[in-house]
Amino acid sequence: MWAMIATWRMAIEGITEACKGLNEGMDAGDAVELAVKMVEDYPFYKSVGYGGLPNENCEVELDAAYMDGDTLAIGAVAGIRDYANPVSIARKLSDEKVNNFLVGAGAEAYAHKNGFERKNMLTDRAKLHYEKRKKETLEKGLSPYIGHDTVGMISLDENGKMCAATSTSGLFMKKRGRIGDSALSGSGFYVDSEVGGATATGLGEDLMKGCISYEIVRLMKEGKHPQEACDIAVNQLDKELIRRRGKAGDLSLVALNNKGEWGVATNIADFTFSVATKNEEPTVYISNRVDGKTIHEVASQEWLDAYAARIKAPIEI
Repeated sequence: MWAMIATWRMAIEGITEACKGLNEGMDAGDAVELAVKMVEDYPFYKSVGYGGLPNENCEVELDAAYMDGDTLAIGAVAGIRDYANPVSIARKLSDEKVNNFLVGAGAEAYAHKNGFERKNMLTDRAKLHYEKRKKETLEKGLSPYIGHDTVGMISLDENGKMCAATSTSGLFMKKRGRIGDSALSGSGFYVDSEVGGATATGLGEDLMKGCISYEIVRLMKEGKHPQEACDIAVNQLDKELIRRRGKAGDLSLVALNNKGEWGVATNIADFTFSVATKNEEPTVYISNRVDGKTIHEVASQEWLDAYAARIKAPIEI
């Protein structure tokens, strides 16, 4: 059995391509890296990689992570600038005995030393988004902190190996040097081939408060189905944050166990995710929480067409 699951509609092309390889015996690590790189390279996905939205100084700072569920090896980068595929740098770091998590200038020096491609990741379109949001913030009092859609993926190959990877440009108009949950083991991602994996998207500052990806894997280890584990973890953290702090930010999690069973939970409306298994064609779903449980429905062609048009629409300032 092979399978892949990922946050958001933006992952479906990568999953579709990677699953062709998984069906022919591709390694789970190669599959998840390939799929995430396709998201990173697509300029119209404004929360990941090339074309990702910048910080308050109009600089694109990227975070990414990779984890091997067989060995529990982890590699991560944060606040890295001017490198095309941070997920690949993170995977390379997972092979090191020490120094597995590098940030800023240190991550960039490592990438340069190991021959990774330098690239200006700030596109003209991202600059327009920045200028538009800056204007709206000043004129209308709107919050600048929007756009934090991490791509997170879990893969399972025919040999039972599982891997996880994440990549994001982080919170739009964030402070320079801000790091969210995506590169942090246990919060933004966690995977154990003997159990399963989970990965998160949403407001990193709140996702970090629950180490929620690890919590979902822990619940699966106790025997919970991925769907039950996701619903329990998201509902508990959501309620706890509201009890203690008065509100909870966006929390959305996807999970996959080592049997190829998947689950998704969210506290927002119309959260999308992408999934494919040996028995299920690559599919985009839309999720909503109803009475504490997350309900999924297949995205209609009309919805998919509207999404494609929206992300490529001209930006008017």
